[in-house]
Order: sequence, then structure tokens, then C-alpha cells
Amino acid sequence: MATSSKKVFEVFVSKVPWTVASKEMRDYFGQFGSVKKCLLPFDKETGFHRGFCWIGFTTEEGLNNALQKDPHVLEGAKLQVQRNRRPFASQRSSKDSEYE
Repeated sequence: MATSSKKVFEVFVSKVPWTVASKEMRDYFGQFGSVKKCLLPFDKETGFHRGFCWIGFTTEEGLNNALQKDPHVLEGAKLQVQRNRRPFASQRSSKDSEYE
């Protein structure tokens, strides 16, 4: 049933400074559209995030708005933002730092 499937419009963000948490990522990307999900994976050994994340928008418009802006700068660092090719919905997300 393709009509009932929920689409998530995602970007992959790399070069995220270690000082940035998922709340800041949500707040920053929220200016482009409603953010449905933010997955910022952490390294169990170091306790820091791994420098990349996925942002899921509720609409294609939010996704396109984020992709059109360049550069993305957060805390003085230039982020690399690109369309996500693989959905993260199927990845393990039991501890996916949606809010910190």
C-alpha cells in the first residue's frame, strides 16, 4: 500500500563539531522545515558523537530548503549536507539522541 506509507525526507550531515548536540542540530535544521527525527550516533568508547548525523524532515520542502542553503555553519564549523540515499528508519534507534 504505497498510499499509506509515510515518507521521511532525510539529509546526511557530516563534519559536525563535537561540541554540538542533537538539540542544536534539531534547532538549526528546524529553520528549513519541521524536523521529524535527528539521529546523532555516539561512540561508546569515547562518549562523544561520531561527527555525523541524519536529519529527517516531515516534508520534501524542508529537505529542499536545507539542500539549497550553502554553506551550513554551526559553531564556526562548515557542515557537509547531502541528500541521504538510505533511510535510517530501519537502523537501530533505541538510543537515538532525539533529545538531550
